[in-house]
Amino acid sequence: MDYKYIMQLLQRYWNCETTVSEERILRDFFQQEEIPESLRKYASLFRYEEEEQKVSLGDDFDERMLSRINETTVKARRNTIHYRLRPFYKAAAVVAIVFTLGMAAQHSFSTDDAPQQASYNYATYKDTYTDPQVAYEQVSSALKTVGSGLREAGLEANDSTSQTDANVNTEE
Repeated sequence: MDYKYIMQLLQRYWNCETTVSEERILRDFFQQEEIPESLRKYASLFRYEEEEQKVSLGDDFDERMLSRINETTVKARRNTIHYRLRPFYKAAAVVAIVFTLGMAAQHSFSTDDAPQQASYNYATYKDTYTDPQVAYEQVSSALKTVGSGLREAGLEANDSTSQTDANVNTEE
């Protein structure tokens, strides 16, 4: 038997050029029991549609689906305040770590092994008073004012301020 027409139809089928009636001819041909060996590899493709038409849903399919739809399963999760604040805990921890590392770095860069001493330029300082007696009197009056303020506040001046007062009185 010559199968040139079937081969041509197959070629047109793969190129998507067949009509519905030509595809029906191919399906009918591959439904036969006796198919040449060279064409058997295509038989399952054309038999597939007919085999799948026999497969259907069970009679109880609608009932099973409706019972699943009607099931009320609510899985609510209780969110506690601890659970809600968890991202903020993480953020606070990151900020604390960064702040601590920053402070440690700043401290390590600003201090040396020896404590830093203030550098004063003594050449730029000028004496306020040229007479030492005038300077002494100014300091004594300032100390008397502080002492009287402390006495008014209820605190007693210590012995050194009393001695300063006595020294001032004796020199006058």
